[in-house]
Amino acid sequence: MIADVTTPGEPSRSPLGHVSNAPTRPHSGGRAPDELDLTDLYGTASTGAGEDAGGPALDEKLRQAYFWVTNHAIISPHYDVEFDDGPSRRIRLGDSGGELVLPSGQSYSSFVLMPLLTFMVRGRCLLVGGPGRGKTASSLLMGVLAGYTPREMRRAMQHGHPQLTVSDLFGTPLPRDLVEAEKLSDVDVAWRSWLGMRVKIVDEYNRIPTRTQSALLTVLADGYVESFDQVYETGRSAWYLTANDDAGGGTYQVIDALRDRIDVVVAALPFNNRFLPALVAREERRVRPEDVVPESIVFSEAEHDRLHREVLAVPLPRRVLRRVEHFAGQFEYLERAGRQFEYRTKDTARLAGVDPHLVQQDDTGRDPRSDVGTQTTAGLSVRALQSIVLYAKAMAYFRGDTEVAVEHVRAVLPFVLWQKLPVDHEARAFDAPGGAELRTDRVSWLRAMFDTTCRLYDADGLDADDPVGAALDLFDRGLDGLSASDVRTRLTDVERVLEDVASQRKLYGHLYDDVLALKYLHQRYTNYLAWLRWSG
Repeated sequence: MIADVTTPGEPSRSPLGHVSNAPTRPHSGGRAPDELDLTDLYGTASTGAGEDAGGPALDEKLRQAYFWVTNHAIISPHYDVEFDDGPSRRIRLGDSGGELVLPSGQSYSSFVLMPLLTFMVRGRCLLVGGPGRGKTASSLLMGVLAGYTPREMRRAMQHGHPQLTVSDLFGTPLPRDLVEAEKLSDVDVAWRSWLGMRVKIVDEYNRIPTRTQSALLTVLADGYVESFDQVYETGRSAWYLTANDDAGGGTYQVIDALRDRIDVVVAALPFNNRFLPALVAREERRVRPEDVVPESIVFSEAEHDRLHREVLAVPLPRRVLRRVEHFAGQFEYLERAGRQFEYRTKDTARLAGVDPHLVQQDDTGRDPRSDVGTQTTAGLSVRALQSIVLYAKAMAYFRGDTEVAVEHVRAVLPFVLWQKLPVDHEARAFDAPGGAELRTDRVSWLRAMFDTTCRLYDADGLDADDPVGAALDLFDRGLDGLSASDVRTRLTDVERVLEDVASQRKLYGHLYDDVLALKYLHQRYTNYLAWLRWSG
């Protein structure tokens, strides 16, 4: 897997297959990981760090893999996932005053980071961008990191095209069985070998026919394939799908259910032409990065399994989860979509065939800058919320932190919600100064909405004063042993909080969630009180 990339007679310089022994993110002392250095493309490959007894911890090994891919393989000098470690300098550039941020903390390229996080959690990543931007190369590298050879990954990659059938994708029944079998269960299916791999790649998935997409959905979402009454369990794996254009381009429109199963979307940013010498050197030496991946950053199957378990075990503090709840609650409420309170949602309008934007136009009393819910035409699904939590845990683990922080959520949220929150391009917020560019820059738009809701959360002091949260916590302690008098007291408290919400006049999305949660508590207490009366 490691190749000598020097030319005979050349002096050995910093090798392509080298992995630094220095810690990638020292928590105290140490030095920062090397930046992109074109001389790293030359020299004799080495096994690098991690071959001593035990090797590095898995989070350190992940960071080593990330920096090797970024500095040597993909050549992605775009540090767009920014973290601060103190004040960061900001420089205004151009006529529009575009702000360039120089992060004070270790930051990352999303095009490498998001596929790597997907590798960690065995999720589903869609890479979008024009031809030749490195989408397939990045996906191949993830397979090599899982221990497969480049040849195995290239042979296993599924290429979307208009004639792709279900049998082409998954396997065919054996002809002899088709002739001789008396029932379907007697037919053996020759399954395609790629189905059992821990890393799966589907190139140009929006060129796959609709019927075949539906079959792909089953294996991608549920981890099994069914054909002729035979079932093949594929297990959990990391999925990488690519598309040149995921906004309606391609031969076939991607079905909504398949799009919804994708956990993160990441765009390949343009190649920085100042790094053209790196491509020239690579071509002259006929070097392909996937052929020289250092053994020290390859994960065995056991390590991959342990990695997934350790990510899931990262704690998510309640104070962080509350901000996710507050943000997610902004989007579904649509006051004039229904008469009954539960049906005042954007989904009600959509199911009735009415554009939610047209309904939102009647709500003129809210501040479009603070009410971020007016900027979308739909709310968030449960699957989207699960993906936010999972990838935030992966981000915390990757950085070597002991628990999830708000900065981890902020880092991954735009890529999780890329295609899960449809933007309302006619929203009044985009007419405000500096708002027009957010119509096209989806990552900045999503991050700006999260920042807005966090500021509102702090302004309302919800960490210290959350009566609905307190009521829910009280209920979660259980009802056993409560007297009828205690229940009536709690019912009165719930109604008092509802009256406080009603006194605010304007109802925003997160308050809509609060109101329905309070109604839920009121009903549970009412039912329990009725049971107490019945039981005497």
